[in-house]
Order: sequence, then C-alpha cells, then structure tokens
Amino acid sequence: MMKKVKGVDGFQIKLVMALLMVLDHIDKIPGLLTGDWAGIFHAVTRCVGVWFAFAAVEGFIHTRSRILYNARLFLWATIMFVGNKVLDLLLYSKGIYNSNNIFLTLACGVLTLGIFFGFSKNDRIVFPINKWVRYSLGVLILGGAAFLTEGGMVLLPFMLITYAFREKESLRNLLYLALAFLLFCMSIQVYPTLGETISMMLYNSDWLFITVLPFLYVYNGERGYTGKWGKYFFYIFYPAHLWLISLITFLVK
Repeated sequence: MMKKVKGVDGFQIKLVMALLMVLDHIDKIPGLLTGDWAGIFHAVTRCVGVWFAFAAVEGFIHTRSRILYNARLFLWATIMFVGNKVLDLLLYSKGIYNSNNIFLTLACGVLTLGIFFGFSKNDRIVFPINKWVRYSLGVLILGGAAFLTEGGMVLLPFMLITYAFREKESLRNLLYLALAFLLFCMSIQVYPTLGETISMMLYNSDWLFITVLPFLYVYNGERGYTGKWGKYFFYIFYPAHLWLISLITFLVK
C-alpha cells in the first residue's frame, strides 16, 4: 500500500479540487481570461475529474450499501440533468447551454464496478445470472458510457484500474501511465507553429489526468470532516458553481 502522509484527508483535497474546478470553468465568462490562460487553466485542472473518480471508487469500497451509493449518484445525475435543462430554457436567448454532468459519469463507473466485481460480498444475490453475461453487460455499459458521458474516456478506465489494482500500487500506476500515453498519442497533433501546437495540446490535455498521482500519494486514506455539509459538499457545489457561471455569462454577454 502507498505510504500515507498524515494530515491530508479526503475532505481537504476535495476543497482544493473545488477551487481547481472553478478555474477550469471560468473561461465561459466572456472577457474574463485573456491569451492562453484558459488553456493553461484547463491543463492544470485535468486532475480534478479523476480525483473525484478516485473518491467514487473509495466510496464503492467503503460504503455500507453499494446499491444505495450508486442510486444516490444516479439521483444527483438526474437532478443536474433537470437543472441544466431548466437553465437552458431560461438562457437560450443568448445561446448558453449546460452539458456538464460528471455525476452521470461517476454513476456509470460505479455501476460498471458493481457489475464486474459485485454489489455485495455475495454478488450472486444481486446478479443471479451467468458471469459471462454479466461481464458482457458490463463491457456494453462501459463502452457506451465512455463515449456518452462527460470525461468517460478517461474516468471510466481510471476507475476500473483504481479498483482492480487497489492492492498492487506499482502495477496500478504503470497502467495509469499507459492510459496517459495512449491518450497523449490520440490527442497530439502538429500545427504549423510550435505556439499553435502547444496551445492545442493545452486544450486536448486529457492525458494530463496523470497529475492526480501526487494527490493520491499525500492522501492519508481518511475521509476527514464527516458532517452533512462535508458529505454533500461536492453534490451541491459542482452543479451550483456551473449554474452560477452560466447566470453570470448571461448577464455580461
């Protein structure tokens, strides 16, 4: 297991990720960022989604009911979908639309983990079907969600690697690097000038999810603050900050 550093718990890292999350989205406000700052912010915040994917895997491991945990993620995905559509109707006159919904990505990831590895210690209670039928269903859901959800191409394989190799840290990290290299090869494109190439690489920078590794190494394995505010902080902050940015964008456009 990885060496833990005392004092840096999950809630503290979550607050850091919330700040980075805002930096990733404020470029939607017209005139707020100039030059390549939007690309720089986008690149340095690639660790955010994968950290919350890691936290979802932690939740899957430690929750008392994996089914209820998965249901809660789908509930919040539904709430965000409805909220997005309401805002789309209210703000459509200025062409402002909301498509972000990482809750759906995480919910599909946890669903896939449950299908592959079980929603209970005796997973046959939940899935009284042939294991190959289960695995085929899991592959279908994984493949569909990878293309249809926000960041699915990165977050879903990351979640599978994180859970499957949770006891084999070196192999897990090697697979993270392999995934990062694959994404880099898929995204790299040479433009007429070095500046253009770098600028586009900042935007097409999903491979930089690997920057989450330092956070995994300082994470001490503890949840940290466990009050209701802490438990529901991400569920509320994530949609709230995006909806607030959309409203500000509408006002200044």
